[in-house]
Amino acid sequence: MANLASTYWNQGRWEEAEKLEVRVMETRKMKLGANHPDTLTSMANLALTYRNQGRWEEAEELQAKELEICTRVLGPKHPDTLISMENLAFFRKVGAVTEML
Repeated sequence: MANLASTYWNQGRWEEAEKLEVRVMETRKMKLGANHPDTLTSMANLALTYRNQGRWEEAEELQAKELEICTRVLGPKHPDTLISMENLAFFRKVGAVTEML
């Protein structure tokens, strides 16, 4: 399912990707737990899909949750945590600029 969501994402089929990404994220939370790295990846992927749809607030909110868990579970210097920080900073910057327009 995650691979199909990725294919939709790469094709710019955001709504279809989103539906699958939500299912993948919820399934991983249930089966692996909210703190599992695969669950965190699912959260980050969904946040990026929200971003691509121009849904900056939802993207920022989900990315912030993912960053909090990454920092706690993986540590502040883990590569995935640093990528999450970068994504959140980008969402906040572009979201603020978009609101000003």
